[in-house]
Amino acid sequence: MKKSSIKIVLAFVMLAVIATSCKKSTKKEAATPKTVYASDVIPFFNDWSLILGDGSNVGQAINFENKDYFYTVKDEKDTWVVFKSPNAGDTHGTSNNTRTELAQSKKWYPMTEAKLKANLKVMNVSSTGDATVAASYAVVVGQIHSADKHENEPLKIFYKKFPGHTKGSVFWHYEINTLGDDNSKRWDYSSAVWGNDFSIVGSDANTYPEEPTEGIELGEEFSYSVDVKDGIMTLVFTSEGHETKTFTKNLIKTDYASKDDISQQTKDMFFPVGQDGVERANAYADEGCFFKLGCYNQTNGKSPDVNKNWCSGADTYDGDLKKQYETGNYAEVWFNKAKIYVSPNAISNQEYFTKND
Repeated sequence: MKKSSIKIVLAFVMLAVIATSCKKSTKKEAATPKTVYASDVIPFFNDWSLILGDGSNVGQAINFENKDYFYTVKDEKDTWVVFKSPNAGDTHGTSNNTRTELAQSKKWYPMTEAKLKANLKVMNVSSTGDATVAASYAVVVGQIHSADKHENEPLKIFYKKFPGHTKGSVFWHYEINTLGDDNSKRWDYSSAVWGNDFSIVGSDANTYPEEPTEGIELGEEFSYSVDVKDGIMTLVFTSEGHETKTFTKNLIKTDYASKDDISQQTKDMFFPVGQDGVERANAYADEGCFFKLGCYNQTNGKSPDVNKNWCSGADTYDGDLKKQYETGNYAEVWFNKAKIYVSPNAISNQEYFTKND
């Protein structure tokens, strides 16, 4: 064989080896895709501590995932952060309910400025519960929480959908900062955003009220913004195809100084279970507050005989996580956008976590 022919053959062999090597490298890269973490989707995790649905405190959830409770998914148009909580499991602090939720690592006072914005969609609420219990089939997707004294909640944003309904309701709560040392008499006042408020329940355990006409479906996006400044909380709720709703609430001066100031809604819901307190005159003015965001499941397995508003009597399978997920007995919320403003006057919230972890 001529030398020129040998050179040509060798050249073809080398090209074949290179091509094969490239193919092998490509296959190897495709087999190990890069993990997309929640902190890649919403880059604000330096400001939060993550609590999981098993009661554990993760701390800062940077480059973190847990496939049972907290991870990312991609739909046809976006990447989302998934927060998931069963009806029963180990809980954080003194709560009866599980949560996979971010808690702000600093606290601030209502006379300063604090802001939180989020875009989300609720993907699941519990498939079981007592329809006469207001908390059944509900999940809290955003909060302001007090870090001090009674540790009450001047804001809770709910989504609730009864089984068999296409549309659910979005509503928000103000919980009084109870006067005195006995916090057992605290209560919530509920305001409807789209659909019904907290007070609309079934006529018996398995009979549901009429479906709301202006509700939000599972998987339908909506947004909320919370702006606290000079003691006034302003809430704005938006969703495509729905009327934008705005609310304001004074956090430093009570509307509930006497029982004559309390609404009929509260008297009907909470007075029968002994929750009939009044609020301190300056409400939350002297208390450090902080934001929460995520999936705080309101449905639990406790008997309604304990509390007709908050104990759902739902299926929990003795806390078996896999069984609860298989049967729809959990809450799941997806976020794709969120933003927080932290006041320069905010201070460490570590004391709250030390008390409640």
